Amino acid sequence: MKLPFGIGKSRSIVGLDIGSSSVKAVELAVRPKGIELLHLGVAKLPPEAIVQGAFLNAGAITEAIREAIENGGIKSKNVATAVSGHSVIVKKISLPTMTREELEESIRWEAEQYIPFDINEVNLDFQILEGGEQEGQMDVLLVAAKKDLIDDYVHVITDAGLRPVVIDVAAFAVENAFEGNYDARHDEVVALVNVGSQTVNINILAKGAPAFTRDISTGGNAFTEEIQKALSVSWEEAERIKIGGTAREESQDVVPQEVEQAVRGVTDTVIGEISRSLDFFAATAADSRIAKVMVSGGGSRVSGFESAFQGKTNLPVARLNPLERVVSTHKLDPDLLEEWGPSLSVAVGLAMRKMEV
Repeated sequence: MKLPFGIGKSRSIVGLDIGSSSVKAVELAVRPKGIELLHLGVAKLPPEAIVQGAFLNAGAITEAIREAIENGGIKSKNVATAVSGHSVIVKKISLPTMTREELEESIRWEAEQYIPFDINEVNLDFQILEGGEQEGQMDVLLVAAKKDLIDDYVHVITDAGLRPVVIDVAAFAVENAFEGNYDARHDEVVALVNVGSQTVNINILAKGAPAFTRDISTGGNAFTEEIQKALSVSWEEAERIKIGGTAREESQDVVPQEVEQAVRGVTDTVIGEISRSLDFFAATAADSRIAKVMVSGGGSRVSGFESAFQGKTNLPVARLNPLERVVSTHKLDPDLLEEWGPSLSVAVGLAMRKMEV
């Protein structure tokens, strides 16, 4: 999806995913044999450094960005990052057919009707979608993000000694990763669901373009919190149990029953929230039935998530592997790739931006 809040263009872009629990940095290159993963760096964030999209500890975030870049051995200073949450609005709107130049002149007035914020407090961007529903009309994807949110990202990135050249939307970055790794059919409606620590990004693609986009304030941290309460352990230990108990099939028999019960309850709640959004899309787009759901993000690795999702929605559910067609360099640690691979959809999608400019 080519719809960034562009601050400039660059031939080499590092995908920098500033999540609420970790920072992921990815650098890719186009090779004759395909897309190569050159560098991968990750760094954990302390709990509550970012809460519901708000940067509560900018110093810790800046330090984690530096650490991720250093851990990955990344030299490039140009980065693409992504925003999400309640301060970001994505709307598909229908307007009378006009040229791009005419739309650029009128977009602020058009946007005022759809954006629940003061138009002077947001950054706007748009993309004209192909194939409008009605003659004389065109479909436009409108994106608005609060300037305060953009400023927060720009400040921590520049404080880390880097240059933010593209600021994208997380749901669109996941779409980039999907399209770069799979043969997407334009006649098939696909729901992309990325389960982060505090936010779930939903992007439903129809005719090769976003038809419905929503961010939900829930995610993988809810699992950690329930495990922490059930076992009376620290946050770090609960995180370890959550991942360690679900990363491999053979390890699941060592997960305490209390953890299984806690995880099952949270899984039902998280999937219930996602399911309501999918149902809303189905009700408002009666001619567009979702053919499959692709899940990604660290929160989707929890035991039984995919089967529970499929049972709740009666939809085929598969895991989105952001490295499906990406060849990794021999220098990268395979254990690092196995641990972090499912969480790299946003970072990989951002790193793919350099192939578009």
